[in-house]
Amino acid sequence: MLSPVPYVKTIGPTASPFTHYWRIIATLANGKTEVFWGHTATLAEAKRKRLALDDAARQRGWRDHRFEIVALEASDTPPE
Repeated sequence: MLSPVPYVKTIGPTASPFTHYWRIIATLANGKTEVFWGHTATLAEAKRKRLALDDAARQRGWRDHRFEIVALEASDTPPE
């Protein structure tokens, strides 16, 4: 099982109407951890990203992986 990885993704202004981030935290065959992320316009679209994940993990030889979906929140605070 993977330990929790504190990770915050900040993006700049965009005209793209997306609402959710998806993130894969994978333990590679060599023991290193890699993070893959993207964004989607809806929660349903983000959930569909998970459908092929087990297959992808087998093809890439990942030891372990975790898939997370996070809703975007509006903020008046500029990124640091």
